[in-house]
Amino acid sequence: MKGDNVPTTRLPSAGYSITVRVAVIADASAIGRLTMAVGEAGAIVTAVDVVDSDHLRVVADVTCDTADSAHADQVVKALEAMEGVEVRKVSDRTFLLHLGGKIEVTSKVNLKTRDELSRAYTPGVARVCQAIADNPEDARRLTIKRNTVAVVTDGSAVLGLGNIGPAAALPVMEGKAALFKRFGGVDAWPVCLDTQDTEEIIKIVKAIAPVYGGINLEDIAAPRCFEIEARLREMLDIPVFHDDQHGTAICVLAALTNALRVVGKKLADVKVVVSGAGAAGTAIMKLLLRQGVGDVIAYDRRGALHREMANLGPDWQWLVENTNKGDYSGDLPGAIVGADVFIGVSAPNLLTGDDIARMAPNAIVFALANPDPEVDPREARKHAAVVATGRSDQPNQINNVLAFPGVFRGMLDAQAREFTEEMALAAAMAIADVVGEEKLNPSVIVPSVFDSRVAPAVAAAIRAIAQQSTTSSVLDSDPTPIPEP
Repeated sequence: MKGDNVPTTRLPSAGYSITVRVAVIADASAIGRLTMAVGEAGAIVTAVDVVDSDHLRVVADVTCDTADSAHADQVVKALEAMEGVEVRKVSDRTFLLHLGGKIEVTSKVNLKTRDELSRAYTPGVARVCQAIADNPEDARRLTIKRNTVAVVTDGSAVLGLGNIGPAAALPVMEGKAALFKRFGGVDAWPVCLDTQDTEEIIKIVKAIAPVYGGINLEDIAAPRCFEIEARLREMLDIPVFHDDQHGTAICVLAALTNALRVVGKKLADVKVVVSGAGAAGTAIMKLLLRQGVGDVIAYDRRGALHREMANLGPDWQWLVENTNKGDYSGDLPGAIVGADVFIGVSAPNLLTGDDIARMAPNAIVFALANPDPEVDPREARKHAAVVATGRSDQPNQINNVLAFPGVFRGMLDAQAREFTEEMALAAAMAIADVVGEEKLNPSVIVPSVFDSRVAPAVAAAIRAIAQQSTTSSVLDSDPTPIPEP
């Protein structure tokens, strides 16, 4: 039967793309039979390439998107079961992309002659070293510090995988560095630390900071991440930015700004429920409060955070004191009754479509848990006016790549000493305004991650804030250009 054993909770995506090399008996319908079998197995064929043939057989590479590894195995078995088909090789295209890593170091100077070598290295380089020794600020002008960011992790909270350690976290940090370069023209490098001790992490980052113009903290578990960021900000004269907190908060505020424009509501009038009071959720709520949201209820494993709760850490205590005006203490489905906005940065399948139906008219749902959101987006759309997820295969993907490349581009250009809340607000408004009123609708509340206008707009907004602040010392009048797509 068509669709047997096909996963129902996930849709095929490029993240599980495979290429299957098959040999099939040559006849007019050979390729058609292959693509039909793949389709009936629930995958999406994206390419078919004939690589060899003779008068008896055709050898073809069939590339398709699957839902997960188990689904990919089912697709291969479906091809193997076909009469006259021989499966010769199966390649996971995601693993192929990662072979040998995704980034590299290249020289900006040719070093083809003795003259060039003498200026780039000894003896000429000694003059530059002495200049920096005499004036340490020159390091921002004469070294890679001008355009380089450290992507620092301890591997304790990687994507939805949890505490997998520094080596397993490296592919994510490489990807982050690649995104920095692609979208912001920023040179970034993974720094994966083999320790999860707060004091040791702070000590190491402080020690390596002279090389970098900024520190991007990544995938460090809460609540440890809060202390690490706060103390490094006090110690260092370069911006420290925890993307899981501030990048997410910026993008959520940008998306919510446009979603509220779509439904005709004001932030000051709405009630927001946030599921997940970890790093991302806390930062989102703080930024919403800074922007003047009507009310916020924070929900986590212990339930809705309210004033009668005891034994809270400092971050949850702050939330208790600044959110939940009505002191609600029930469950999550109850919290969203009558709410205008639901924002999920927590766990999958916490709500149903019926729960969403009990929200206020023209409700907004941001179900951002990945890969499986807090509520099925298809069910949420039956009742909510605007729905967003963190998935690339759904409309309104809220993705941090909209924020961090432009944020760091702007801070590096302005030689900012710190990242501020004012910068976060400016970045969010810049992202929101890129969409434009003429293009705004329930399915388009954020720009595409490939929209070449986003990073320059964010960078310009950040520079404007940084240059108003005493924390900035601008040595260059012209910003670094951002690469064209």
